[in-house]
Formats: sequence, C-alpha cells, structure tokens
Amino acid sequence: MARINSDYLKLPGSYLFSEIGRRVRTYQAEHPEADVIRLGIGDVTQPIAPAIIDSLHAAVEEMGHPESFKGYAPDLGYEFLRQKIAVYDYKARGCEISAEEIFVSDGAKCDCANIQEIFSTENRIAVCDPVYPVYVDSNVMAGRTGEYDPAAGCYKDVIYMPCTAENGFAPDLPEQTPDLIYLCFPNNPTGAVMKKEQLQKWVDYANRNGSVILYDAAYEAYIAEEDVPHSIYECEGAKTCAIEFRSFSKTAGFTGLRLGFTVIPKELILEGVSLWSLWARRHGTKYNGAPYIIQRAGEAVYSQAGQAQIRAQISYYMENAKYIRENLHSAGYTVSGGVNAPYIWLKTPENMTSWEFFDHLLAGANVVGTPGSGFGPGGEHYFRLTAFGSRENTVEAVNRIIRI
Repeated sequence: MARINSDYLKLPGSYLFSEIGRRVRTYQAEHPEADVIRLGIGDVTQPIAPAIIDSLHAAVEEMGHPESFKGYAPDLGYEFLRQKIAVYDYKARGCEISAEEIFVSDGAKCDCANIQEIFSTENRIAVCDPVYPVYVDSNVMAGRTGEYDPAAGCYKDVIYMPCTAENGFAPDLPEQTPDLIYLCFPNNPTGAVMKKEQLQKWVDYANRNGSVILYDAAYEAYIAEEDVPHSIYECEGAKTCAIEFRSFSKTAGFTGLRLGFTVIPKELILEGVSLWSLWARRHGTKYNGAPYIIQRAGEAVYSQAGQAQIRAQISYYMENAKYIRENLHSAGYTVSGGVNAPYIWLKTPENMTSWEFFDHLLAGANVVGTPGSGFGPGGEHYFRLTAFGSRENTVEAVNRIIRI
C-alpha cells in the first residue's frame, strides 16, 4: 500500500497567504460592495520596464526562426546571463564570484525551499523569529523539525532566534549551535538590515562551528544606507560557509516572469564534498532551466537603460514605504522597516493579536495586510504592510487605517 509523507501533517493549517486569501474571499462574498485594497502579499504592481520588454520581444522573435530557436537551457543557466550577474552583482562590489558558481532558476522561493535537499535530515536548523514561512515549512516537509507545539507556535527541533525591537530585529548569535542558519537581509517581514560588522560576526561564527549560512538577499536592491552589505560575500570568509539566494521578482518586477539564482562557491566544502557539485547534480536532475526568453529579459536588467528604469521603480516603491511609515508613525503607531526594504513592520494597537488586527483592518478599513504571527511566534502582536501597491492605493489605504 502506498504511504504518504506524514511530515506534511505536522504543518499547522494552510499556508499563511492561502489563509489570507480565504478570509478576504469570504469577506468580499458577504460585502460585495467593499473596495478592498491589498497591501499584504509582496507582489509588485508596476509594469515591466521598457528595456526588459524590448528584450522579451526580441527573444520571442528569435524563437520563431530555426537558426535562433532555443530548446532546453544549460543546467546552470545561459552564460550571457551568468556573466552579467557575476560582473554587476558581485565583481562590482568586490566579491570574487565566478559565473560558474551561479545557478539560474525560476525564483529564490524555490531555491530556498529546495536547498535543504542536499543536507542530511539530521542537521538542525536555526531561523530568525519572525521568519519567511518557506524556510521552516520546507524543512518540516523533509522531516527535520520535530513535532509542532501549538501552544508555543513553534517546532521542537528548530532553533528560533528572536528578532525584537530591542535587538533591532536582527538576531543574536544562538546559544545552541545550529548546522544550517537561515538569514534574510534586508529582512522579510521586518524590513530590518544587518550592518557589515554584524554580518561578519555570523560568518566568523559559521566558520568556527562548521555551520552553513543560507542567505536570502532577495531585497538587496532596496538597500539605501551605507555599510549595509548587498551580498554576504562582502564579508571575509563567507565563501567557505555561505550560500546566497537572489531574485529578479522584487528587483525588476519579475513576479509574473519568474527568475532568480543561487550562488554556491567552489570553496564551500562539507565532509570533503563540494556543495557546488551536490547542487549541480540536484539542479540537473530535477530542473530543466528557466526559459530562454526569461533569461534574455534578465540580461536586459543589467543594461544601462534597464538599470535606470528599475531604479526608478524601486524609488517609486520606497516612496510608498516612506509614506506608510511616516504617516502611521504620526498617527501613533509603532513602526519600523521601510528604509532599506519595501516592508513596514508595525505593532498592533491595544494589544490586539495579529489576526484580530487583520480582521479589524479588513472590516473597518477594507485594507489587507499580513498578520505577523504567520511568520512565527515572535511575530505575534505585529503586522506587515507592503509598499508594492500603486501610489493611489497606498495613500488611500493609509488614510483609511488612520481613520478607524
């Protein structure tokens, strides 16, 4: 008889954003006249930049001619894209990352979830609390987290690293030594960052203890402050202890195109085995590559016109973030984030739970955000708003929140 993977049964309820969608659909069915503004899911709203659209059109045209048609992509991705990434994202910042160490994929979410496959299920993970749910959920599915404790809102075999207002929403080094350490900076959901000196301590810690840092840098393009590293490889020694994930989704609006990449340095060795070789084997076995036309679109991101256009879009979103942050602060809310990341992290008023505040905003203001408790026990009594809406909707949503 076939048997299920019972580790899936350890996952509590539905995925966070599925539950948000369910509640919004129920509310709209009961209130069809409601004009609901969504500032919950971190999906972009601005159209793809013109330089990228031009590249897409050109690549589509190539696919219509025998001499320029492309089939399966190379395992690691096309050389034209990996070279651009190596030069503009790494060499330009003093990081010695080669094109061969870059694996092109259809997004950072998939890579962050799948990377755990190359590690033993005996490895213990450490995550920030609050945390992007995919890191924990993918390890639950692999049987690495132990049972879920509903009262505590956490898994018994996971090391949760508190990220609080007191530590600037950046974790302290854990007392227990983890094998795999998930870090995301600029952070989702809190919008916090680590200065280079802080991140260097984590790199040194990982190298001392034989741990591997899984570093999600999906929001690095939003960094505005000095001395905030855009890549963990700006830290000395990171190539022997860190894997980095990047995404075109938020940087260039590719949420509907799907493109990202993972960097695994050749120097990263565990038990005498190259992690690069393991990921290459997994990548080649389970993945047939991002489409040619999408990789050409990614290449256009690094053109002079593409860079100018996506910087303008990022500025647009960060102006939204500033509007949310400053106006909610003036209205008496305790807010953080929104400086180096497109997320605002706010304390719920009157000690409301995160889901109570969600329902309060939905019913009273017709505004959707994300309950902080969905990101882990440390997110309770907090709430995330995104700056990815249109300017008109962002202003209207903030004004509604202030009025209720």
